[in-house]
Amino acid sequence: MAERLFTAEELEELGMRSVDAVQKAIDAGDRDKAKGLSRRMYREFQAMHDLYVGWVTSLLSFIGRRYGDEVLYEALEESCGMWLKPLLEQYAQATPRRRGEMLFAGLRGHLQPMKIEEDDEKFTIIMQPCGSGGRLALQGSYEPSGSLLRIKKPQLMTYWRENFPAYCAHCTFQETIPIDLSGAPWLVAFPAQKIGEENCLTYYYKDPQAVPDEVYRRVNRKKKK
Repeated sequence: MAERLFTAEELEELGMRSVDAVQKAIDAGDRDKAKGLSRRMYREFQAMHDLYVGWVTSLLSFIGRRYGDEVLYEALEESCGMWLKPLLEQYAQATPRRRGEMLFAGLRGHLQPMKIEEDDEKFTIIMQPCGSGGRLALQGSYEPSGSLLRIKKPQLMTYWRENFPAYCAHCTFQETIPIDLSGAPWLVAFPAQKIGEENCLTYYYKDPQAVPDEVYRRVNRKKKK
């Protein structure tokens, strides 16, 4: 094709990071363009977020169907440990307030509204809805209507529930891996009974020693006294 589709200026702008384009528009005083670019940046992030959530869950589904629950457990434990362990090192050096800020920032990365409540011992985070596993369920991505795996048998990685969404099984390892490494979970998840239809709850305890004994028992761990 002899005709060019974009000007050199357009190509330069298309190749610019959205965050840089937003700041450039702000500096130029173009408020409407900055707002539009911020919405574009959100759509870009949401599309990439959802692509990776679907991709990871498809991989987990393949592993579970081809090799069974035991290998799926090992795959989840190995892969969750890869990103959890360095994160826990940062948490160990942070104040309770800073740990909360880090956790909330991570959860905001799912791009969905959440409500945060604080009492004397903990924070309660209410996902409205869960931006990853919950939205997959809402979209009908799991069996029987969809192609993604539900783990049939009640077991540790399903919080002892049957027909549990494969993606949501990673929540268990966010408790077991930190307990094994440091003696306490970094967060405590309570998936909704009807995942996707109801809100999941996450608790962050200011003092790890305040985490109830029942949290340890449900993941086959003992609380260190």
